[in-house]
Amino acid sequence: MLGQYAESNSWFEKAYIFGEDYRINLAREAASYLTNPLTTIYRGEDHEHLMVLYYKAMNYAKMGQYEEALVECRRLNIRLQQLSDRYSSPNRYREDAFIHNLMGILYQASDDWNNAFIAYRNAFNIYNGSYTEMFGIEPPEQLKHDLLRAARNAGLSEEYEWYSNLFGIHQPPASPYAELVLFWHNGLAPVKAEWSINFMIYGGEGNLVFISNPDLGLSYSFEVSADERKSLNDLEFFRVAFPKYVERPPAFNRAIAHTADTALQLEMAEDINRIAQICLEERMAAEFSKTLVRVALKKAAEYSARKKDKTMGSVIGAINAMTEAADTRNWQTLPHSIYYTRVPLREGRQTIQLKLEGAGAEAMEELTFLPIKGQTLFHTYTSLDGYAQSKE
Repeated sequence: MLGQYAESNSWFEKAYIFGEDYRINLAREAASYLTNPLTTIYRGEDHEHLMVLYYKAMNYAKMGQYEEALVECRRLNIRLQQLSDRYSSPNRYREDAFIHNLMGILYQASDDWNNAFIAYRNAFNIYNGSYTEMFGIEPPEQLKHDLLRAARNAGLSEEYEWYSNLFGIHQPPASPYAELVLFWHNGLAPVKAEWSINFMIYGGEGNLVFISNPDLGLSYSFEVSADERKSLNDLEFFRVAFPKYVERPPAFNRAIAHTADTALQLEMAEDINRIAQICLEERMAAEFSKTLVRVALKKAAEYSARKKDKTMGSVIGAINAMTEAADTRNWQTLPHSIYYTRVPLREGRQTIQLKLEGAGAEAMEELTFLPIKGQTLFHTYTSLDGYAQSKE
């Protein structure tokens, strides 16, 4: 946000390598079963790993290093595929329309119209499919214009006609003197909080133990040793803590870029608030199982100690109650959502007025640019909770 893009990317690369090379510390992992997951090193949520690469791509774009920015977009796509392969849900987050859109913008800035068309087409298909279903985000109008322009400049006449008829757009704008791609990082991403539910435990055949909550329709099973099974048979109910995301609604929900010639409304391209919640939901099956095993074994240890010494059992029970907690760590300065538009620029110094609007809130910021003919400028504007704006 201070414009130190090279230094910023150096640290983001360290964060990316940490995520790629993360190794489980067995001692800390064992301790987490006796206390809570806060004893482990925070690895980061899936979408947080992806946002590291997004910020790297934007930093490179602002420095005019488009090829380097495209490399980060490709790394992001590969990372997303790796993360989505962990889960079996048919509705899992496995494709990112916004990143394909950004790739198209970068290819277009490099005058690589064929690859720009392919990236825009991929973005449109994802927006039109999974993004509409999962996030309620339809293909932005700006994307439609960019796709048509790429098809025309790439000489793809059949594709141009097909999409022109599909969109009902028959006269895309001509290439201006220069262009500004304006991104708006609106608000702040959700924060993690803790919620808890009560479970009942009962035995099955052999050393199989079941933990269930009939009200929520939840049931999990795991194997234990014979001694642990004997202890667990005498347990009935216990409380388990899990993480959840709590949305922080942004103060603004609309932004308009005013120039001397036109007024352009920025369109939502990425809903990070919803992506964060979906990523957590995707791994909740594993989170439930791990948490239930942890709490059940803690309760078994408490019961075993109570049989030998009631005082010690009570102490262990108190410790178990105090240490039962969910992992509520998360990257809290990510934006709630990302909007964008493409602003045509004329020759000479220009001022763009960015007006933000919301329920009972309004703000105005002036952005000044001095473009070069044929240049594509990249700019991000950040409204943290809608009140503290960054000057990027």
